[in-house]
Order: sequence, then C-alpha cells, then structure tokens
Amino acid sequence: MDWPAIRSFIIRHRFAIRDLGLVLAAVAALAYCAFAFDLFENEDGLTVHKAEIELDEALLLGVVLALGLLLFGARQYLRQKREMARRLSAEGEVRKLAYQDVLTGLPNRRRFDDALAAALGAPPRAGASHAVLLLDLNGFKAINDVHGHAAGDELLIVVAQRLLGAIRDGDLVARFGGDEFAILATHLADPEVATTIALRVIDALDTPVHAAGATHRVGAGIGIALLPADATSIEEAMRKADVALYRAKAERRSALRFFEPQMDVRIRERAAMEAALRRALDEERIDIVYRPTFDLRTRGVVGFEAAPRWIDPEHGEIPIERFLAIADEVGLIHALGERVLRLACAAARSWPAHITLSVDIHASQLRDNLLGARIMRILGEAGIAPARLEVDVTESAFVADLDNARSVLGNLRASGVRIALDNFGTGYSSLYHLRSFRLDKVKIDRSFVQAMTRERESAGIVQALVGLGHGLGLTIAAEGIEASDQEGALLGTGCEQGQGDLLGPPLDAAAAAALFEHRATGSTPQG
Repeated sequence: MDWPAIRSFIIRHRFAIRDLGLVLAAVAALAYCAFAFDLFENEDGLTVHKAEIELDEALLLGVVLALGLLLFGARQYLRQKREMARRLSAEGEVRKLAYQDVLTGLPNRRRFDDALAAALGAPPRAGASHAVLLLDLNGFKAINDVHGHAAGDELLIVVAQRLLGAIRDGDLVARFGGDEFAILATHLADPEVATTIALRVIDALDTPVHAAGATHRVGAGIGIALLPADATSIEEAMRKADVALYRAKAERRSALRFFEPQMDVRIRERAAMEAALRRALDEERIDIVYRPTFDLRTRGVVGFEAAPRWIDPEHGEIPIERFLAIADEVGLIHALGERVLRLACAAARSWPAHITLSVDIHASQLRDNLLGARIMRILGEAGIAPARLEVDVTESAFVADLDNARSVLGNLRASGVRIALDNFGTGYSSLYHLRSFRLDKVKIDRSFVQAMTRERESAGIVQALVGLGHGLGLTIAAEGIEASDQEGALLGTGCEQGQGDLLGPPLDAAAAAALFEHRATGSTPQG
C-alpha cells in the first residue's frame, strides 16, 4: 500500500474525517442502546402498537443519521467557503503587495509601468500631452547616514503624503525605491500644466520635515518628459525623464528640467567620453605633464606639479577639467590618481634630490582609508623619499569629509609627506581648518594673483593670505603668474614660490629631466 499517499490524504481531510467519525459514532451509540434494550427484537404476539413503536425507533436511527450527515455536509460547506474567502483575501493581498510600495503605501514601479503603458495606448487629444515626472530627493543620503534609516523611512512616508497632496485627481504618484519617486500626469492641456505640478511638488517639499526628533530640509530635482512628443515607449519615456532629472540634480537645489534633445546629445557624448577614458586607462594612454614651481627670489626650480594629460586619437587633447570630472563621478579617479603618481615617481628618480613632486588629491580619494598606504607603497617601490612628495588638496575636499580627511592626511604627514592647501582663499578657509590639518604649504588661487595688479581689493586679499600663512609657519606659493608686474607684487608681499607661464610652461618628463641637465652645463634646453 502507498502509506505516504494515505497519510497525506488523512492530513488534508482530517477535519472532514473527524466530523464524519463523530456522526457515525453517535449513530453507532444510539443503535447500541436500541439493541441493548431489545428495541428491535420481534416477539410472538407482538401488538400493532408495539410494532409501531419498534418502527419509530428504527426511523429515529435513520433521522439521527440523516441529520448528522446534513450537519456534516453543512460544516464542510462552511469550512470550504471560509477557506475560499481566505485564499481570495491572500491572493488579493499578494496582488496588492506586487503593485504597492510597502513603506509608503504608494504604487510601485510595476504599477507605474502598467499605468504608463495604458497612457501610451490612449494618446491625448491634439495639442495635449501626458507627462512623466521623475523626482530624486536632495540630501536624503545625509539624513540616512547621520540620523539612521528609521529617520529616513519616516521622512519618506511624509514625502509620499505631500506628493499625494500636490498632484491632481486622477494622476499617479509612485515610489521606485530609495528616495526616487515618479508622477504620471495624463491629458495635460499644455506643458505649463506639468510645470505647475512640478512647482507644487517643490513647494510641498520646501517645508521642513520633522522625523526622529529632528528637523530635516529636503528638496527635489525633477526631470520631465512629455508624451508622445519625447517618447512613444515606456523605456524611452523613462530614459528621457531620467536625462532631464540628471540636469535638474546638477543644480544642487530644488529644480525642474524638461527633456531637450540637446540633453540627450550631451548625455551620449558624456557616455562615450567615459568609455573612451576607461579604454585609455586600460591601454595606459594617459600621459603626465609637469608644471614647474619656482623660487621667486632666485628663479630656481624647486619642484614639479604632476597632472594627467589625455590625448584621444579621435578628439585630440581633452581638457583636464572635463575628464577629471568624469573620472571623479564614475570612480575612475582612484585608478587615474595611482597612474599619475606611479609615472611621476618614475620621472622624479632622475631629478635632483631636493626637487619635490606634487600631485593633486581629490575629495573622493580622501574617502579611501587605504589611500595613505597605497601612496607609501608606490613611493617605496620607486625609491622616492616621502619628504619629496607633496599632496595638494583643495579646501572643498577638506570639508567634504573632515574626519576622513584628517585621518588620511594625518597619516601621510606622519610618514613624512608634505601637505599643501590648493586654491587658497576661494573656499572654506578658517584658522580652525588650517591648524587642525597641520599643513606645510598654501597655494594662493590664480584668480587673486591675476587681479591683484588691477584691483586694490585683490591685492589686499593676497597680502592678507600671505600674512596668515606666514603667521602659521607655512610656505606660500602663488598660481597663475602670467606677467612680470604680478611677480613683482608677489615678491613684495613675501610670497616665496610661484607657478605660471611667465616663469615656465608645463613640460613632459623628458623636458623636465633635460631642464636640470642643461642648467648643470649652463646651456638652454631646446623646445
């Protein structure tokens, strides 16, 4: 016999078997009582009345059995009805969860896509349009990091309610996940209606949110794509709204942007630039240029600042600010920075021992707790003394993550590496930062240097910056010296070092090495 199948059958129908067993047990007990008292035993000379009594007792057994079976059937029916109701409720809950964001109760991405597909299948009248608005909150990550995910979740719930209050009846607002929301507004008379909805959302989010015992300010970047003018498919509509959102987020404040074809061109160009930069790094086609730093009193070279140079086979030389921004955004800055340092250390081996090498360190690099160890390993492999290396960090990079910057730069300085503050005077300077980071040098930004001979205010600022640096025992360098009167004015302030085309243009590795060879022989380098 198939015992597992029998056991499974019994388990599935245990309640029915129990009820049927109770009915049969009741009938059996009643029958036993009847037979025990000889209720059905025929006797000679049985009167009609006695016969009727025995027939009634037999009928009683039948009635009890029938009622028991009826009760059994009714219980089975009610049980099955309740089970069906539970199943339908569970299926409804599953469908609801499949189309609803659990945290906020808003529709989710699947429900939004279905609604968008329906909207695309029902085009608006001539002159009207549907609109897809993608939203991304400003500052949400900082709230999560500082106050915890519970505060972030509470804030998202409040944001969801405010978005529901900002849309029109019949529009759909959904949460895609994290701090990303979307609105589908259908049958807009003109694009200005989409602008109105977006402005209502911005206004709704402008009021501070109270969550987890603290007050938080959030805004939103909003990207808008119109249908069918911008897109005729779900994928294209979402992509173009996302392109517009990217532009809105670049404002770093609450802003809205409609999709424009030129945005798409720029996004595609940027994607192509990123791919080309990755190939250039993989194929080691990123070269280095060396901008000399001079002692303003002797005009002698005291060091070189190494910077990457990328010459693309198709587009020629790419401006450094353009590809550095892409590298920083997509995480390539770490690989790029390591390549710059390795090539620069290899070049520095041929320089006199007193010539320093400086490289830029970006804010995202300072988030890497192993940066100092990597730098020291490269220096050790190249045989360059740590005291010959100077890392240049901007003021904005300092304040982006003060604790991490203090840790990474403190470890480097303890190892002998010199720390220089770049673009001094343009950022978040304070005596607290200057003292807490224990700097060795400050570099006055070129904008002040180039204006100091034309504007008395700029000259006063430079004089004050030099005095502040000297008061803290720091070496002062100036960037962007392009005219002799600028050089003379800087010397008058007591500035010790300088860079700029007046003093010397950027050089490749061979020209930098030849500079010392020619100076040693008293001749002038060619080219």
